[in-house]
Amino acid sequence: MVALIRDFLNTYTVDSEAEELSSPADLALWLRERGLVGDGDRATEEDLALAVTLRESLRAVLHGQDRGLPELPLRVDTPGTLVPIAQGVPAGLARIAAATMQAGWERLKVCAEPTCQWAFIDASKNRSRAWCDMRVCGNRTKTRAYRARKAGSRQREGPMTDTV
Repeated sequence: MVALIRDFLNTYTVDSEAEELSSPADLALWLRERGLVGDGDRATEEDLALAVTLRESLRAVLHGQDRGLPELPLRVDTPGTLVPIAQGVPAGLARIAAATMQAGWERLKVCAEPTCQWAFIDASKNRSRAWCDMRVCGNRTKTRAYRARKAGSRQREGPMTDTV
């Protein structure tokens, strides 16, 4: 289920500002393809706004910011288990929120590269992974830090003049 949350967070690509959930129909299709709503369920503009709020609230939680989650139709079934109490798109969104209570949520992270913010599952033994991809985001971050260190260590030279 943590992969579901990751995929939901990645419906918005920060660096290119690409929005996968750009209309209520896109939201309904996304939820339907993952078995979260039925074939006849349709999304509204309010559902789309709720989905975007939920997504960005979950992203904020992964950044260590407590913005709180939007109100969703959920009830506590057994200790630590949330169950949707509605039908349709709101229930599908509630299922995504309920998935945060399942094992694996603690391994979900957001890329430390500010221009990326891609969600990924940290499968490393000590949960120390910081970037979605070391070859791209990790390299970009480390190169930027290296250049900043090098620029700070250079001595400024005065004008090159020969005096006789």
